[in-house]
Amino acid sequence: MEDFVQKLRHYVKSGTPAERRIAKYFTEHLNDLPFETAASVADRLDLSPMTVGRFLRALGYQGLDSVKVHFRETAVTSPVQLQNSLSELQTDASEGKSLALLVTEQIQALHHIYHLTAQTHWAEAVAMIGMAREVFIATHARLACFATHFAHRLTRSRDGVHALDGSANRFAELFARPSGEGALLIIIDCRRFGKARLLARTARRYGYKVVLITTEISDWLPDQSNVMLALPPARSPDEDNLPPLIALLDCLAESVIAATGEEALERRRRISEFGTILGEGGSR
Repeated sequence: MEDFVQKLRHYVKSGTPAERRIAKYFTEHLNDLPFETAASVADRLDLSPMTVGRFLRALGYQGLDSVKVHFRETAVTSPVQLQNSLSELQTDASEGKSLALLVTEQIQALHHIYHLTAQTHWAEAVAMIGMAREVFIATHARLACFATHFAHRLTRSRDGVHALDGSANRFAELFARPSGEGALLIIIDCRRFGKARLLARTARRYGYKVVLITTEISDWLPDQSNVMLALPPARSPDEDNLPPLIALLDCLAESVIAATGEEALERRRRISEFGTILGEGGSR
């Protein structure tokens, strides 16, 4: 970003009249560039899109899209910018602005999850996932995409991960085998998941270890799971706490990947390589 700004300053001082106008506009509207196109900039400055394009190529970019990519890859929020943003957010929240209140609640939920990652039961859950013979992730059909996403992330660190959403009696996969010894069941609870407690009790009876992901205020009994990871309460009893849930699942998967170490890096390399081969094969 700083390199881009320095180039703009150079052209503001020593460019052609058109270059100076474009450089000055970019300098004064950096935050707006992600929403601009060469045509929209040209229209604002009463120039041709070709003139804007030539200027961007002179800066070393193929077009405004490549500038946006550069911004995404190099953008770093400084501590001062972060503090200013938080202060602005707190002011807006104190004035009762709905979006500010929502974002504040989600930041508080992320703080809750980050604190959770330092707890003993978090480390226990990570170890269970890494050591289990197989890992099953069960949830209500409404949250099937979350279970699938989590399973996909876990495959970067290990084999034998299965996402189950209960549709078409898929939970039967857990109990078709004589025993669940050595296997792990992760239950993602939600208010519609009426079978969750029965599923947990039955799984433990079959020998599965159970990691439960649910809200702090849920009425689960201690003996219904081996480890419970608690989400903050939802804004309303009628809502599922989805943003904190996806954050917890991503953090949990990343913890497992980090605990796996070099083996996970090698798995990621093989997965990427295989994906490239399939991509090449599919284009023929």
